[in-house]
Amino acid sequence: MPPLAIASILMIASGSIHAIVNAIVKGGRDKMAGRALTDGSSAIILLPATLFVPWPTGAWGWLATSALLHAFYLFSLIRAYQVGDLSAVYPVLRGTAPLLTALVTLGVLGEPATTQEIAGIALVGAAMFVMIAGRHVASDALGWALLTGVFIAGYTVIDAHGVRAAPSPASYIVWVFVTMGGVVVTMFGIASRGAIFASAARQWKPGVIAGALSIVTYGMALWAFSLGPTAPLAALRETGMVTALAIAVLFLGERVTPGRIAGVLGILAGAALILSG
Repeated sequence: MPPLAIASILMIASGSIHAIVNAIVKGGRDKMAGRALTDGSSAIILLPATLFVPWPTGAWGWLATSALLHAFYLFSLIRAYQVGDLSAVYPVLRGTAPLLTALVTLGVLGEPATTQEIAGIALVGAAMFVMIAGRHVASDALGWALLTGVFIAGYTVIDAHGVRAAPSPASYIVWVFVTMGGVVVTMFGIASRGAIFASAARQWKPGVIAGALSIVTYGMALWAFSLGPTAPLAALRETGMVTALAIAVLFLGERVTPGRIAGVLGILAGAALILSG
């Protein structure tokens, strides 16, 4: 199978699993503790693997920047979930990210992309916003969701370059989770004055599950970035919005609206354009 085909499959699967992780975090009572537990668990799970993967020579700068951006991303994500519904803020933050990623990688960094891929990226991003058409989104929820999208685009570009600069994809994947987990737990521990640790003890099971799934979903994404171009693959990951909607409808009791149906169809059409490009 061609590398780009493998990368595309990895990204689509990554998007669906990512939606499950976000649903677990959103469903937690203390979202900051839940997210710290998720990333801390990922770091602990992969810590022994640091003994078996190559030292990430050439990628330390990318790793440090990625960990910092992930920490700010998670803080803004939690704030968005605290003030808005999953089905309202998730399309905004996930729709903003691929558009900004494409703007940076294609417009600034000059990565190649076909006309069909560009059209597909635009369609995926626009379809996300169609999903919330007609519903009220509080200004604070919208602001945090847009800021989250900016940070997603930032760490996406950084990690795509970092995984290519590392001695191997496995090296970068292991070390990005270990460094990110350490930074996030430290940052949230300080921000909450230690309160997250007591809360984490009361919701550790879903947090550990989310941590294991985070390794799978973002590990897949990083592996994909080592095989293909950044912008089209980042947009393909947003097909996970279809899974997020299914979770919202089947498990959270939210309604299926014409806007959501149109959004899903737009996402699938955009993905088809990218895959055929």
